[in-house]
Amino acid sequence: MTYVVYILQSEKDRSYYIGFTSDLDIRLSFHNSGKSRYTSLKMPWKVVYSESYATKSDALKREKFLKQQRNRTFYERLIKNDK
Repeated sequence: MTYVVYILQSEKDRSYYIGFTSDLDIRLSFHNSGKSRYTSLKMPWKVVYSESYATKSDALKREKFLKQQRNRTFYERLIKNDK
């Protein structure tokens, strides 16, 4: 199984959301269906960045690192360098 760390961007206010999952398509649908209290307020969401990991542990470590940055410039640089 592969795990994905992702960054979503709100099309409503351009804010970012970081998470991890084993199925990005299903997770994006979840965020855009209003089932998550936080993300329901800022729908719709689009995937702007993702990274794949072989283990859940590695994905969780990366997700934690990205969330700790809390720096829009850092996220935008990461997204830009990925394209």
